[in-house]
Amino acid sequence: MEPVVSRLSLESFDSLPPHARRCVFWEVDPGTRDPLTRFSTDHGAFESEFDKEAWISAALLEWGACGQLATDPATGVIVGAAFYAPPGRVPRSQLFPTSPVSADAVLLSAIHVEPGYEEVATPLLDAVVVDLMRRGVRAVEAFGLVRGGGGSQAVGAEGDERAETRPGPDSDAAPGMRDISEWSDEEIVSVAREILDSPQTDLCLRCLLDAGFLKDSGFDVVASHARFPRLRLELDEGLGWKSEVEGALEKLIVMAAIDVTGKERTFAPVGRRN
Repeated sequence: MEPVVSRLSLESFDSLPPHARRCVFWEVDPGTRDPLTRFSTDHGAFESEFDKEAWISAALLEWGACGQLATDPATGVIVGAAFYAPPGRVPRSQLFPTSPVSADAVLLSAIHVEPGYEEVATPLLDAVVVDLMRRGVRAVEAFGLVRGGGGSQAVGAEGDERAETRPGPDSDAAPGMRDISEWSDEEIVSVAREILDSPQTDLCLRCLLDAGFLKDSGFDVVASHARFPRLRLELDEGLGWKSEVEGALEKLIVMAAIDVTGKERTFAPVGRRN
């Protein structure tokens, strides 16, 4: 399926998938959150639709586009969403062991995709990159989650995608050598509290980007960590060519269609005279 990708707007907020519409893991400072905010133990996420809509509204008003949506053209249903903003607008970005995000970068906080639509993650990331390129942003950064057996693998800062580690008894490795997808919610939260050195830490796996996906998408590690590396994509490299090509094609289409008098224009092959 080739999704239709468009910018997030307040008009489209109510059509977001439930988790993307309600979870404020990134947007609300856990130290100052309203105690009435609902904590979902099923997904490890704070749920407050009011706070999420307020965050999006403020970002759109004061900064500009902060999200991209992927829509299934066959059904018209939104099946994926990407969120991004300056790190100062994302309280959770200050609380990771590899914080802070670089001052010249925008934070890609999350890419949510509905089950069965995993392939829309790449078009969503492409749309984020193209939007930020057009706005003159220098780089985009993200916190990755290393999904490996108990910390036995990590993303290294020297460019190696999977650098072997030997965790000791006091390491931030976690229960056994199982893949993180097999851990219970209690195990995940317990390990997150140890890693982030905070008894108040709550972890939403659905709001964390896979480090392998980021590496495969051209991001480089700028702050290494066994579980939460920070990765960066320079926007004058990598996918930057897409914005330039799109702009050039738009100009060619306009030139081929009409000239300055509004009449249809035809072109002779190079080297031929009319």
